[in-house]
Amino acid sequence: MAEDRVTPARRGAERVPRRARVTAALLLVAALVSTCGAQGSTRPGAGWASPGLVGGGGWPFNGSPLSPIDAPGASYLRDSSVVRLGNGQIRLIPFGSDTPTTVEPSDSRVSAAVRSDGEWLAHGTVPGYGVPAPGSSAAVTGAAAPRSVPRVPAPPRPPASPQAGAPTAAQPRGVWTRSPERPGGAAVGRGGASAPAPDAAPPDGPLGRTGDLLLPPPDLVAPRPVPPAARPEPQPGGERPGGPSAEPEGAASPEERAAAEEQRARATGYRDMAARSLLDLRLLTRPNGASLASWFGAWRYCWPRDSAFAAAAFAVTGHPSEARRVLRFLARVQHQNGLWAARYNADGSAVTDGRPPQLDSLGWVLWSSWLFRAEQPEEELPELWPMVRRAADHLAGSLGRDGLPPPSSDYMERGSGREQDPNRPTLGVVGPVLAGLRSAAAIADGYGKDGQAAKWRSAAHRLSDAVARHFTPHGYPRSPVAGGLMDTSVTFLSPPFAPADPGVSSAVENAAEKLRLPNGGVLPGEKWPGHKLVAWTPEMALFTLSAATSGRTDEALGRLDWLSRHRTSLGVLPEKVGERGQPAGVAPLGWTASMVVLSLAALERPLPVPPA
Repeated sequence: MAEDRVTPARRGAERVPRRARVTAALLLVAALVSTCGAQGSTRPGAGWASPGLVGGGGWPFNGSPLSPIDAPGASYLRDSSVVRLGNGQIRLIPFGSDTPTTVEPSDSRVSAAVRSDGEWLAHGTVPGYGVPAPGSSAAVTGAAAPRSVPRVPAPPRPPASPQAGAPTAAQPRGVWTRSPERPGGAAVGRGGASAPAPDAAPPDGPLGRTGDLLLPPPDLVAPRPVPPAARPEPQPGGERPGGPSAEPEGAASPEERAAAEEQRARATGYRDMAARSLLDLRLLTRPNGASLASWFGAWRYCWPRDSAFAAAAFAVTGHPSEARRVLRFLARVQHQNGLWAARYNADGSAVTDGRPPQLDSLGWVLWSSWLFRAEQPEEELPELWPMVRRAADHLAGSLGRDGLPPPSSDYMERGSGREQDPNRPTLGVVGPVLAGLRSAAAIADGYGKDGQAAKWRSAAHRLSDAVARHFTPHGYPRSPVAGGLMDTSVTFLSPPFAPADPGVSSAVENAAEKLRLPNGGVLPGEKWPGHKLVAWTPEMALFTLSAATSGRTDEALGRLDWLSRHRTSLGVLPEKVGERGQPAGVAPLGWTASMVVLSLAALERPLPVPPA
């Protein structure tokens, strides 16, 4: 630590009133905290605490935090970022504005905003309904071909609600109601188009259409977060999640019917969590493609690492226009030497706070770019290949004589001098670099660039051999030393980033057990310098994604249940969870939201894995 010296500036500060000094100190702490390097209090700082963002469904999908003062009794209107307040009024951001307003449920802007959000979700898929039940043999593993989303007939149109946003006699306010069931559990059709412009004509009918799909009425309220195993009772005249075809055939015992109903409720909870995560990711992604880590203070920046996962989540759910915007932004701000700054302002300018470039970001962007092409092979992105070539050439050229890249900061956002082995990279760097080189070689194959493909594949082989020499003998710790500390980065060597390996799978389970907390969550790593009883949701989501893509279905479902139970009062995924289970840190956190979407998608169908 720096020597504590009394400087003239400090002497002047001592004359500042105590309240002002405290305020300045809090602001300074908030400014210094980073996405996964925060080690301060688990309580959000003044000025940015919020259970979620208010939106309006219209370009540029502006968001604004809901004040905790307004949070009691508030809930999102189903499949939207429009909030019904506890007093029954509606909070939204009107089309073309960036300032929220409060209106009555009958205001025409309410139905327009909800319809716009619902249409955007309907352009792709919302995973969750197809998740297997615990103990099911329907686990999905291994590499998969690019997804295709068939168009199926819409369910019968129910009667229109008498007034958008107003409760009916059969649907009292505050009760969990359900939308018309979508065949297969997801919104169908993958047009890839953005939501309509503010002056676009509304879809036909009081509910609105997208292709053959009926959108849910705007007065359907999203559920308050509850354990997915809970069994809400069906509303009068309403269908159960899963639709009539989901009922067991033949004579079923009461136990079988109860189990089926429980699974439907669980799947509905997963689907709603995925929808909320996708809508939050859309609000966090600026028109220029800058995908913010969160909306508040020191999180209101674009980390290439987090952005890569947001693009991946958009790609696997059939929202290619958003994925393209994120990747184009990354291509635009990339340095000619292939590197990215540690983080960027929302306008695309690099943040000059002394943080050096973080090498893992190159690997994550390459992996995300390959996943985009695998999931959306028909999508053209001219900027993609130059970006991939620059990043992959830099990574290939960075490998030393031992086959490892140089030391660098990683997702923990701390300098290499604080690691057990400061002269070699952490697994948090090595894992993404390996995934990135493999991904780049596969992209080059697709472009017919045989020379680059061979070069990057050779570099990947060198790095893979180096991992076997330096990390494998010690059980894949963070630093390649005997007795090395375990951390979440061991998941970077497992699917969906690398082919399944029994030794890695064992190390992942070992790390998860060592990092487990009494509240059910996990720490980022052993001997974590921050609060020892505060769980971090990105790390929990990384273990979830690894389990979901490696065939450990029950583990993945258990971790998803934990994440669902610890959302905010609006159902938003926070950054951290406190010792007593309360959401902490900022909400939403884009990185966690992205990995929850990827995990749920992987449980329905395997995610592709970069070929080794």
